[in-house]
Amino acid sequence: MICEPVDMSGHTPTRHPAPAGERDPRGPGLVPARVGIDRTDRARELLAEHGAVILTGSRATADALVVAAALLLGDRLRELFPHRVRTSGDAGPVHLHADSFDLLVDVGGVPHRRRDPDEDHVLVQCLRPAPAGGDSFAVDAHRFADGLESADPRLWEFLTGVDVDLFGAWAGLRGLPSTPRVGRHVEYTRTGRRIVRRTDGAAPLHRDPDADRVRAMLTRFEHAVHELELTLPRFRLDEGDILVLDNYRCWHGRDAHTGDRTVRILTLRSTDTR
Repeated sequence: MICEPVDMSGHTPTRHPAPAGERDPRGPGLVPARVGIDRTDRARELLAEHGAVILTGSRATADALVVAAALLLGDRLRELFPHRVRTSGDAGPVHLHADSFDLLVDVGGVPHRRRDPDEDHVLVQCLRPAPAGGDSFAVDAHRFADGLESADPRLWEFLTGVDVDLFGAWAGLRGLPSTPRVGRHVEYTRTGRRIVRRTDGAAPLHRDPDADRVRAMLTRFEHAVHELELTLPRFRLDEGDILVLDNYRCWHGRDAHTGDRTVRILTLRSTDTR
């Protein structure tokens, strides 16, 4: 796959199309295959093989996201979280990330979980594509992390061996728990499933004597991810398309765009979470 670098000035360069569902042999970039919503078995196979698939043929409705989740995961569905509609206008890029948040709210005296640190799948439905720009990109984060072991051993050791407060940078937001969520960027569930996290919320643990080094490595990680974005193939979501991602395995983002762009997002937990 060959693609032009992203022009961060806001102009969207022309990119060469890449075969759907393939990986760049030089890196972890993904262009998810496009499969009709009626081809459930094939979509499941692609999601299991690549960690990402685009479902086509759905109407741009909230029900379509729930139906897609049920078709792909079946009785493995454990918990759905509230839909999030996001509209951006003349917006800058959204960098590579995995969806994850820790949000518990009180509704009429009853605690309700709105987001979970262990959301293991995310579905992004395009409601309105941007007139210009706004193309999506995705990576196999497992493959990216594996490459770091030789390309940047210090960063690999940090991601696999150092505990951080996964949401500490967002501690001032209402609804976030006061108890730090401690973890590593690369971890395994009790059943052996690998998680590779990417979030802007990570911070050193409270009173960590090595806090300065942790901050430096978080910055190093951020720079490595931003450099990776420039090499990735792009793909475009049309109205109604649903991008489905294994959130433990794949990161996603989008380019800057002009005009309005709207997506609806559904995160969930399956029986395969920790």
